This record gives sequence, structure tokens and C-alpha cells, in this order.
Amino acid sequence: MHLEWSLLATHALGFLITLWILKRYAWGPLLEVIEERRTKIANEFQSIEDEKSKVDQLTEEYQGKLRKIDEERRLKMVEAVNEGKKIAEQIKVDAQTEATQMGEKAKLELGRDVAKAKVQLKEDMVSIAITAAEKLVNEKLDDAKHRELIGNFIDNLEKA
Repeated sequence: MHLEWSLLATHALGFLITLWILKRYAWGPLLEVIEERRTKIANEFQSIEDEKSKVDQLTEEYQGKLRKIDEERRLKMVEAVNEGKKIAEQIKVDAQTEATQMGEKAKLELGRDVAKAKVQLKEDMVSIAITAAEKLVNEKLDDAKHRELIGNFIDNLEKA
């Protein structure tokens, strides 16, 4: 085997020229496209991470707001229950007061009715006694005098 240095040099020179042409016109733009693509992907991943952190932050804010709303709801329910208890207690007190007033009013009316009945009974007894005395005496005496005498008699009976 015989080496031809001129052929080897020509091939080496052609290889180096091809390598330089590829590096200048093919590899450079190809590497730039690859670098741009890598940068774009990295930026998209960074954008996704930023959006994810924003979503996490918003989620935390909404969770806080929901907890606050839930706490306010509980407080309002407790206030409503307490208000209901106060109203029920006031209704109970009002009903008791009204019942007491009605009882006192009934007692007063009953007292008045008893007094009227006593007066009516006294007058009826006076009329009966006058009628009985008239029949016994068979003459009518002065009505006012009879009423006074019989009234005194009934008063004495009430005292006894």
C-alpha cells in the first residue's frame, strides 16, 4: 500500500473546507435555531411557573376569604340565635305581664260584681221585707222610713 500524500492533502483540505462551510452556513444557523428554541422553551416554563405561583396565591387568597365568610356566617347565626332568644324572652315577659294584668282586672270586675250583687240583694231583701210587713200590717207606711228601718236591720244582720 502506497500512500499518496497529495491525495491525502487534497482530501484533508476538502474536508476542512467542507467543515468550515458547514460550520459557517449550516451549524451556526442550526445552533442559533436550537438556542432560540431552548430559550423559548425555558421562557415558557418560567411563564408557567409564574402563572402557577399566581394561581397558588389566588387560591390562598380565596381560601382566606372563604374562611372569613364562614366565620362571619357563624357569627351572624349566633347573633340571630341570641336575638331570637331575646325576642322569645321578651314575648314571655309580655305574656306574663298581660296575664297578670288580666287576672287583676278579672279580680276587680269580680269584686265590683260581688258588691253590685250585695247591693241588689240588700234592696231585694228590703223590698221583700216591706211587702211582708205591708201584708202583716195591711197598710202601707212611709216607704223611705221602711227602707231605712229594714236597711238598718239588714246591716245589723251582716255585722252579726
